[in-house]
Amino acid sequence: MDAKRPLSPHLQIYRLPLTAIMSISHRATGVALSVGTLLLLYWLVSAALGPTAFATAQSVIGSWFGRLLLFGWSVALFYHLSNGLRHLLWDAGYGFTLPEVDRANIAVLGATAVLTLATWIAGLVL
Repeated sequence: MDAKRPLSPHLQIYRLPLTAIMSISHRATGVALSVGTLLLLYWLVSAALGPTAFATAQSVIGSWFGRLLLFGWSVALFYHLSNGLRHLLWDAGYGFTLPEVDRANIAVLGATAVLTLATWIAGLVL
């Protein structure tokens, strides 16, 4: 066996294409949305339990850490939504050439940023 050749293309020598990273991120954001929905459930249940429980939930969610979790959840939501729309186009048979895939990658990332920032700006202003 030749010792100069690598055993397999692992991450030390192989750079994943952006499409592969976005595919992995799509799965990760799906999991993050599931976990983040538990925070929403906690907030809704506390509202049903009364003013004391709701005030506690508001203090947790309103803290810097709670807002950080909400921001991450909203990024995951808009990324998963945008990438899911791209998957729908792929399912319909569109966007399979490399230039189209590259443009769709940028569009998904741009839409995620724009939608997240617009939501947070609207939430802070209103």
